[in-house]
Amino acid sequence: MPIRTLASDESFDLSFTPPGSKSITNRALLLASLAEGESVLHRPLIEADDTRRMLAAVAHLGATVEHLPGGSLKIGGVAGRWKPGGSGTGGGGGGVTLELGNAGTATRFLAAASILSPVPVVIDGNARMRQRPIGELTGALAALGAQIQHLGAPDCPPVRIVPPPSVPEGPTISFGHLKSSQFVSALLLLAPWIRGGLTVRHTAAITSPSYIWMSLRLLDHLGASIQHSDDLRVIRVSSSDADEAPSGACVRGLRAFELAIEPDASSATYWWAAAAMNPHARAIVQGLTADSLQGDTGFPELLERMGASVAIERSEGAEAPGISCQGPPVLRPIMADMTDMPDAAMSLAAVACFAPGASIMRGLATLRVKECDRIGAMERELGKIGVRVETNYQDDPSCIKITPPMGGIDCSHDVARVEFDTYDDHRMAMSLALIGLRRPNVFVRDPACVNKTYPAYWDELARLTNEKH
Repeated sequence: MPIRTLASDESFDLSFTPPGSKSITNRALLLASLAEGESVLHRPLIEADDTRRMLAAVAHLGATVEHLPGGSLKIGGVAGRWKPGGSGTGGGGGGVTLELGNAGTATRFLAAASILSPVPVVIDGNARMRQRPIGELTGALAALGAQIQHLGAPDCPPVRIVPPPSVPEGPTISFGHLKSSQFVSALLLLAPWIRGGLTVRHTAAITSPSYIWMSLRLLDHLGASIQHSDDLRVIRVSSSDADEAPSGACVRGLRAFELAIEPDASSATYWWAAAAMNPHARAIVQGLTADSLQGDTGFPELLERMGASVAIERSEGAEAPGISCQGPPVLRPIMADMTDMPDAAMSLAAVACFAPGASIMRGLATLRVKECDRIGAMERELGKIGVRVETNYQDDPSCIKITPPMGGIDCSHDVARVEFDTYDDHRMAMSLALIGLRRPNVFVRDPACVNKTYPAYWDELARLTNEKH
């Protein structure tokens, strides 16, 4: 797909409302499916492949799913005990198989929740998912009494999970350094249905703590009992009814709820980045403010350090304020810790390509095991336009250094064509496309991969250049 470049005298001043947050949607879908009663989710992300896989899986496990007018969802919960059925492939011993593609949150969350099934559950995915490690989570499930069998590569899906006859009361799970914070969130989301709750202890630096905070704040909002140390080294989550339930009785977990899903902050980073890298351009993302559940709402602060102007504003006719970003005449390079917003790293890298001098990003360890090896992919793809990406910078495997070519990227109208590979990774496609707003003759391969989280992305990108898509 060709990307239309903004002319030197072109700019834009636009407002965006990205689709609902994938991270919040999938957390809420799991909690609603396990809750007692019928929950309603407003503005969930329902068009994307990841959430479609999650919806299909919870329906197969016994939850009911009803699409309401206006895009809301009504979820009938199973009251803490899955009721598998439908046409899924047998997992052996009367079990079921959940085919989850490359949906990381669905895979991790449903693997943990499988211990609430009366029959074995096989968690499987596409070829890339079968390379993504899950052993740290399945080890924790084994500690809770589940029988675990990895059916392919060691510690990766497909994995067969045989639920325990009963989960130990008030268990504690300890983790060292983790490849993904989703393993912790998966257990925390399960905790309201474990008698005595569940305690997680961290014995090493915490991976992507902002996503753990997201899970905790959502659980707290929906009525779970939350306790934690200030540094999250110790976390305990339980049902608020746990202390009232008679010994041996079923833990009530969560009751049905109604929830409005925030716009996706990771998707918002593309519009803020697009404005920052184009002098005087301005983008407002509606519905996101500093009190959002999502760590990526801190992204505009990074752009502000690079010279952009950032403000809380309300567009005409908008229901809620949003965060605006306006591009500076000249960008500055940046040193940034991306621990709390790793999914925004590629957006920041695209901006850094146009900042004179070297930019350094730390806290990127999880990018090696995302939809692709994003660190390696950035090194290869940005190299095609003369940008040097040094990995393992200063002997830190989570750190990269981005250095544009001397004199900047060639943005002349007859510059050689470049085709960016996207590795079936939605975030690689969306961030690399931004470069084409400044550099002519940019083409993005496999553009359909954005359907994972943002099916309307190309239509929205076309608005920046007044292009009909």
